[in-house]
Amino acid sequence: MFIEMDLQSEVPLYAQLVDQLIEGIASGALHPGDPLPSVRSLAADLGINLHTVNKAYTLLKQEGFLQVHRKQGVVVNAEGMPGVTEAFERKLDAQLKTLAAEAAVRGLSAEAFAEKCAGAYRSAITGGGESL
Repeated sequence: MFIEMDLQSEVPLYAQLVDQLIEGIASGALHPGDPLPSVRSLAADLGINLHTVNKAYTLLKQEGFLQVHRKQGVVVNAEGMPGVTEAFERKLDAQLKTLAAEAAVRGLSAEAFAEKCAGAYRSAITGGGESL
């Protein structure tokens, strides 16, 4: 999996890292039990502050995507991915509502919006990629 940080983006770096790691898990580029680089190593490789990587790893651990082991370090959760929760559904609904509103204002039909959503879902789970 190739991680690319956009230093010019309005999206915080830790959020970019979280998103890309979740995309790697969804696409199968990262498998349960796969080790991730240490905080220091990944920060150095990406040219970002180690606290940024630590924040991303901490959030992913809290959400159930990652595990931290004393000997193995940080690994993709081998005990199963987090399920759909009410909190996740609220987050998803809010994000989709905002995107749907913008799509409507820009003149995109409901059918075209639905197809874009379906295409994004298919792309996320079939995206493939390189290993970290």
